[in-house]
Amino acid sequence: MHHRAPLLDIADLHVDFPSDQGVLHAIDGLSLQLHAGEVLGIVGESGSGKSVAMMALMGLLSFPAQMRATQLRFAGQDLMHASPAQRRALTGKDMAMIFQDPMSSLNPSFTIAYQLCEPLRLHRGMDARAARAHAAALLRQVGIADADSRLDAYPHQLSGGMCQRVMIAMAIACQPQLLIADEPTTALDVTVQAQILDLLAHLQSTQGMAMILISHDMGVVSQVAQRVAVMYAGQVVEVQEANALFKGPRHPYTQALLQAMPQRSRGAARLATIPGLVPGIADRPSGCLFAPRCAYATATCSAPAPLHSSGASQVRCHFPLHAIGASA
Repeated sequence: MHHRAPLLDIADLHVDFPSDQGVLHAIDGLSLQLHAGEVLGIVGESGSGKSVAMMALMGLLSFPAQMRATQLRFAGQDLMHASPAQRRALTGKDMAMIFQDPMSSLNPSFTIAYQLCEPLRLHRGMDARAARAHAAALLRQVGIADADSRLDAYPHQLSGGMCQRVMIAMAIACQPQLLIADEPTTALDVTVQAQILDLLAHLQSTQGMAMILISHDMGVVSQVAQRVAVMYAGQVVEVQEANALFKGPRHPYTQALLQAMPQRSRGAARLATIPGLVPGIADRPSGCLFAPRCAYATATCSAPAPLHSSGASQVRCHFPLHAIGASA
């Protein structure tokens, strides 16, 4: 049990995107807490709102996004009412983010040295020589050989795996309290994926920072996270300790995600799938958002699903799986 105040406290976060077709409710009442040094995995299909939630936390959403929350606090600071200057002081220093595609996240017009040294000079007040020396040390820390010469390279001169390591070096440059890794292995081959995950786990452990790992890959999350939040259509539908969630999911959506993992196919001719799609603007249900795709749905599910909490666990469902005798 955690007795100290959480490092991150999000309560009833909403993010809407108005359009000519209507309003897309990208985040619908999200509440999460994260303590110092904890690793939280956030999983769900594409379109579940995982990345949008973290972009909102980082203050990186742009027009026409509309955001509101009952509470959005980081390290005791109220982010909802923080000034632009206060936001800039936090972003890249105390809160850092690794984005999905390293090749498009790095600026192709500047060298690796320029992009690595910028946060060091801005947030840590280093002069040019000290920043370059520290940048080289960061590249070595993330496993890039011949770091001094790599500093003068441009992103297109590096492989995808190297660019991802550069992004990680940039993210940890100022020793953040919170590192958000958004699908950090998506564009990489399987061998490099394993190396990047090992690197992130090592850095998190040695530096003691909290980490949020966003992924649609349950297998990736099982290797790294201590606790898992499952998102669907902008809502958190389940939160459990990682081991408990993989052994006994309580939400039908979590169960379906686990059953779709290739390693759980047990020699079946076809992998399990989830019928249908994550709802958008036109087909968003008025009741339980997962009901149209759920194998256990009844007439009761036409009403919004209640949230059940038990200790650190929670599930948003009319019929949590423990109550209906289902198992993963």
